[in-house]
Amino acid sequence: MEKAKVDNALSEAYKAGCTNILALRGDPPRDNEKWQAVEGGFHYAKDLVKYIKATYGPHFDIGVAGYPEGCDDQQDPEILMEHLKEKVDAGGTFIVTQMFYDVDNFLDWVQKVRARGITVPIVPGIMPIQTHAAFLRRAKWSNCHVPQHWHDVLEPVKNDDAAVREVGKGLVAEMCQKIIDAGIMSLHFYTMNLAQATRMVLDELGLVSQNGTPTKALPWRQSLGLKRREEDVRPIFWKNRNNSYIQRTQEWDEFPNGRWGDSRSPAFGELDAYGIGLKGTNEQNIKLWGKPETLKDVANIFIRYLENDLNSLPWSESAITSEADSIKAELVDLNKRGLLTITSQPSVNGEKSTHPIHGWGPSGGYVYQKAYLELLIAPELVVELIDRIDQDSDMTFYAVNQAGDLRTNAPSDGPNAVTWGVFPGKEIVQPTIVETISFLAWKDEAFRLGSDWANCHPATSPSRKVIKNIIDNWYLVNIGRILNSTMANRMQCNVLTSGLVHNDFHSTHGIFELFNGLYTKSMDDTAMTTNHTNGDQKATAQLNGSLKPKDPDVFNQVNT
Repeated sequence: MEKAKVDNALSEAYKAGCTNILALRGDPPRDNEKWQAVEGGFHYAKDLVKYIKATYGPHFDIGVAGYPEGCDDQQDPEILMEHLKEKVDAGGTFIVTQMFYDVDNFLDWVQKVRARGITVPIVPGIMPIQTHAAFLRRAKWSNCHVPQHWHDVLEPVKNDDAAVREVGKGLVAEMCQKIIDAGIMSLHFYTMNLAQATRMVLDELGLVSQNGTPTKALPWRQSLGLKRREEDVRPIFWKNRNNSYIQRTQEWDEFPNGRWGDSRSPAFGELDAYGIGLKGTNEQNIKLWGKPETLKDVANIFIRYLENDLNSLPWSESAITSEADSIKAELVDLNKRGLLTITSQPSVNGEKSTHPIHGWGPSGGYVYQKAYLELLIAPELVVELIDRIDQDSDMTFYAVNQAGDLRTNAPSDGPNAVTWGVFPGKEIVQPTIVETISFLAWKDEAFRLGSDWANCHPATSPSRKVIKNIIDNWYLVNIGRILNSTMANRMQCNVLTSGLVHNDFHSTHGIFELFNGLYTKSMDDTAMTTNHTNGDQKATAQLNGSLKPKDPDVFNQVNT
C-alpha cells in the first residue's frame, strides 16, 4: 500500500475515534507470487509500526502478528522470533497470532516468546470449524498442524455440515479452555463473516448469557485502547453516545479505575472535534425525524423512538434497548405531556450478574442501579419540580439551561454512583456515576446536538423555530436517588454472606411520581408558549434562569 493510502487510513481511523490498529505487512496480490513493497511504501511490518508510533504517539494501541508455526515466506522459528521482537520494540503493544489447532505447540511458543523478553499481551487466533472442507483448506493454507485426534473424530461426519460444527465446537472449545486455564484471558476469533460456529464455541465455554449475547464486563461498552484497558468508571450522561465520550476523553493521560477523579483536569475535549456533533446530512436527518412544527410533533418523535419506530435521536446513537421495557409506559406518558426524555434507567435491586438484561460482571455477583432520569423541561415546570424534589431527602437533581445556569441540591461536586455491583472477593464496583463537572461538559454537547438538529431546517421554518425555542430556553434536568455508604455496606454484607438482599432500595416507578399533574400546555401551538398546569396550580417564570424554590437551603447555584 502506498504511503498516501496509509496516511489516509490512519487519519480516518483517528478522526473516527478508533484506538486500535493491527499493523500487518499484508499478503502479495493474487497475480504476484511473492510480496514486494510498492515504491515509497513500507518494506516490513516493523517499519509501519515505527511510522504509526512516530506520527500518532501513544494514541493507537498497535497490534502485530505472531506466527507459532511459521508463515508462508519464513519457516525458521528463530528468525520469526527476532522479527516479532523487532515489531514489539518498534511500538507494538499486543500480538495476535495466526490460526492454529495444536494448543500444546502454541503454549510452548508463548513460553519462548516470554523467554525472549517480550511481555506484551498475546491474543491467540482461533478459527472455528464451519465445514470439513473449509477446515482442511484453511489448515493447509496457513500450514498449521492438526492433531490426529481431530481428524479421527471429524472424518466420520465430514459430509454432514451440522455434525461437523457440533463436533468442531467441542474440539475448539476444549482448545480455548486450555488456553484460558494457562492464564491467557483473550481470544480472537476468525469468523470469516460466519457467526454460527463462533457462537457455538462461546456458548460451550459459558461466555454467552441466557439471552444468547456475550456477557458484559461492565454495563457500558469498553474501549480496547492501550490507555483504556483498565478503565471501569464513566458518567451516565454519555450512555447513548459512547463514541462521543471516547472522542472527548481521548487525550486524557489516565482513565478512572476503581474511582472517579476530578474531571476538571484533564478537561473534556472541545465540541468541534470530529464525531461530536449531529451525524448525517440535513436531508438525511429531516427524512429520519420529519418536520415538527409544534411541541406535540417533537414529543411524538421521542415517543416513536421509545416505541422502537425510530433507531436514533439526536442524543442517542442507537435504538432503545430492552432495559427500558419496565419503564417504557411512564417514559411515553412523560413525552405525551411535553416532558422530553433523553436518558433513563430503571432501578435494579440485586439482580444476578448473569441476568439477560441487567447483568454484567463476573458470575456469582449481584448488580444494582438506582432509577435515573434525564429530560428537557420547560422553565416554568422546573420551579414546581424542584419544590417537589425538596420533599424527598433521598432525591438528588441537576438542572441547567444553555446559558449555564446550574441548579442542584447535590451536597458536593463529587461523584454519586448510579450503577454498582457486588462480586465475591471484590470491593463494590461502581462503573457509572453522576457528578457536576461531567454534567456541565455533557450539557454543552446536549444543547449543541439540539442546535444542530434545529439547523437542519431552513432559518424561517416552523421546525427550526420550535426546536430552537426548546434548546434556547428549556432546562436539561437529571434526577436520581442517593446511595449512602450505610446502604452500600449492608448490600455488600448481605450478598457476600448469604446471596440474598433484603433492604429498602427504592422502586423504579417512584421517580415518576414527581411528575404527577405536570404537563406543558399549548403543545399544538406553533408559537410554543410554555405556560403549564400543575394540578390546580398555575405558575410562570422568567426565561433567564431566575428560579426560586420554596426552601433555598437545599438549592445551590453554581456559577459557570
